[in-house]
Amino acid sequence: MTRMRAVDAAVLILEKESATQAFGLPGAAINPFYSAMRAHGGIKHVLARHVEAASHMAEGYTRAAAGNIGVCIGTSGPAGTDMITGLYSASADSIPILCITGQAPVAKLHKEDFQAVDIAAIAAPVSKWAVTVLEPAQVPGTFQKAFQLMREGRPGPVLIDLPIDVQLAEIEFDIETYQPLEVHRPAATRAQAVKAIDMLNAAQRPLIVAGGGIVNADAAAALVEFAELTGVPVVPTLMGWGTIPDDHALHAGMVGLQTSHRYGNATLLESDFVLGIGNRWANRHTGGVETYTKDRTFVHVDIEPTQIGRVFAPDYGITSDAGAALRVFVEVARELDAAGELPDRNVWAEQCRNRKRVGLRKTHFDDKPIKPQRVYEEMNKAFGPDARYVSTIGLSQIQAAQLLHVYRPRHWINAGQAGPLGWTVPAAIGVATADPNATVVALSGDYDFQFLIEELAVGAQFNIPYIHVVVNNSYLGLIRQAQRAFDMDYYVQLAFDNINSPELAGYGVDHVKVAEGLGCKAIRVFDPAWIGSALDEAKKLVTEFRVPVIVEVILERVTNVSMGLEIDNIVEFEELAQSAADVPTATARLD
Repeated sequence: MTRMRAVDAAVLILEKESATQAFGLPGAAINPFYSAMRAHGGIKHVLARHVEAASHMAEGYTRAAAGNIGVCIGTSGPAGTDMITGLYSASADSIPILCITGQAPVAKLHKEDFQAVDIAAIAAPVSKWAVTVLEPAQVPGTFQKAFQLMREGRPGPVLIDLPIDVQLAEIEFDIETYQPLEVHRPAATRAQAVKAIDMLNAAQRPLIVAGGGIVNADAAAALVEFAELTGVPVVPTLMGWGTIPDDHALHAGMVGLQTSHRYGNATLLESDFVLGIGNRWANRHTGGVETYTKDRTFVHVDIEPTQIGRVFAPDYGITSDAGAALRVFVEVARELDAAGELPDRNVWAEQCRNRKRVGLRKTHFDDKPIKPQRVYEEMNKAFGPDARYVSTIGLSQIQAAQLLHVYRPRHWINAGQAGPLGWTVPAAIGVATADPNATVVALSGDYDFQFLIEELAVGAQFNIPYIHVVVNNSYLGLIRQAQRAFDMDYYVQLAFDNINSPELAGYGVDHVKVAEGLGCKAIRVFDPAWIGSALDEAKKLVTEFRVPVIVEVILERVTNVSMGLEIDNIVEFEELAQSAADVPTATARLD
């Protein structure tokens, strides 16, 4: 056996578990761990400017590729509490990240020592496991269990808190014989697949709802094959967007109160059967459950058994990993197809496609100040199917989900349930770290952009290139729109006359100067005719300088975005598309 410090064992385990990319900030209580990373050299590290941002970078890194687990590292006390939002965001969206914190010596934990806080208790509600390791010999087993838990069942984050004396203590450990623990994922049986497909075959107007569990299971190809075999149209959720390409003949649009399409909602309301796979019936997808479920039969497949029946009781539930379920669904469907026992869905599928053709929102506006719809039209033109979009919350994210196009899994990366402001910059850095040659395009409103704007310096320092489109209306736009119900416009305006930037004409913060001051490149656009050339210039700059490049588009101050409280009552505030010229980048042509 080899004698080593507990932190040396921990770092070697990270390497063995293939968790070799960390984001964090050193500090006195975690310096032993950093010394182990330096000594062994197998862990890459990006120095964040804020520990919350480091946790979001770890999220972005995990979300970028199947099998990735991002690592976030911080010292004791406030570093751990700063991670809580990242843990919450990861837990809510079933994203495995490993957060590691330093801690006061074991003997001082009850003495109110400097920066000593019970971070395990604080983190427990927003993680799969949060633990303070009190015995050095337990460090290897704790890390081994952490990786098993992060991967097993519904994925999620873990926090390991390491007192400094535990880190420094020597233990016996043999990395050569270390093996990751076996990961169990429930799998649908053939009998369950047969029953579910029998129910689907009995329906006249069936739909598949494709959730983020399909992305986590890396099972998008199986989903598309199953849809094509059965001829059943697919509704991706926001977290499942990209599991079937937007231009696929069986893509029926997204459903929901905000991030949805008119034709997606209309098709769901026309359906009589819904097979949900790897989704959780989020409230912004369903709206009122009575409206969503009325006159429909539901089958729900989810890896977590307690998710089935959480929002509403399905007619049939299957506890299974989405990929395992789709594999057996495809097997049964192939057999039925070979025997000529699958119903012909061509009429229903064509009805769904027709709704898609006639239910489009207009994007081509030449107004000045710029209307946001034009921004997403130009983004579709500039970036195409290879772009990996990163966004979090606000009118920018909602309208982007209505108007952008995504063609592959993990090409829409979004903090879906938690939606923390400030998430986009660090998450995009995490995605670009995971896939440095990708076209990574972040999207923020001005307020989301300002929350953790200092992290742009991280991209500049470590040459992490991506493009960040900032749509600036100098407003908390989503909150302002919600305040209409209270007949107020109260503390949501960000506009002021910037004495150093009169050219902004009252739009307040000069994002271009701030971005340039943080080592990045930035372009500002006032005219819709300039958006396309600005995006093209950004692509050149990001290649030349390998730093974040910001494209700020100055928008009209007030835009109300399509949304409502029920999927059958979405309010449209703008004129709808009347011709193909109104929607030049639509995946379905309005002729």
